[in-house]
Amino acid sequence: MNTTFSCVGCGKCCNDHHVPLTLTEARMWAHDGGQVIVLVEGFLGTGLGLPVQQRDHAERRSVKVRSGASDAYVAITFAAYNVGPCRNLDEDNLCRIYERRPLVCRIYPMEINPHIPLNPAVKDCPPESWEQGPNLIVGGELVDQELVTLIQRSRQADRDDVQTKNAICGLLGIRTTALKGDGFTAYLPEMGAFASVIDQIVAQPLEAPDGEWLFHVSGEDIAGQVLAAGAEVATDVPLNYAFISLRAA
Repeated sequence: MNTTFSCVGCGKCCNDHHVPLTLTEARMWAHDGGQVIVLVEGFLGTGLGLPVQQRDHAERRSVKVRSGASDAYVAITFAAYNVGPCRNLDEDNLCRIYERRPLVCRIYPMEINPHIPLNPAVKDCPPESWEQGPNLIVGGELVDQELVTLIQRSRQADRDDVQTKNAICGLLGIRTTALKGDGFTAYLPEMGAFASVIDQIVAQPLEAPDGEWLFHVSGEDIAGQVLAAGAEVATDVPLNYAFISLRAA
């Protein structure tokens, strides 16, 4: 089945979406006065928290760290924090920074994760977006080669940036992750400090400060699995982050 798509300019994708940013985009966002949210998820070297078929992609966009006696892989996402309309959306639903908008905005409605197929039913776009316009997917393949290139750039930036993101998190004191599939830890760093640390590391690349990672999990059953694998579980009440659970209620 083929998929057509044409943006109708409704602006729904520019509302209430935390847009993943490359390191360069995060620096620009911070210097423009926007808020960046830091989302962290990880899995253990044993494979806990990760479907086997996703391991290659997940490892390439993660940094290998220590948690207790265990190896862990932590994926760090810097995203534009948008509660309500994006700060760059004008009264006519037009983007004020269209020519330098983030890669993910350029890629929408396609997915970045190769393990997540495009599903129009879960997108915010109205039905008419999918009823007209040029072919987007034909025979299961994306036909727009420019879009293919943008998706590849986004995935590569994920891999290229992860070590620097880890160093930035270390300097900001971010060392608690969620278990992949169980949730995310979400941080809203003070933007002055965030921008300063990015500028510092861009000017003179630094390794991440020493310090092991802790896992924040949604329940005692998962905590038991993490501890049995030799990793450490956070026990203190969070002071500088929120835990976003993905577990069914």
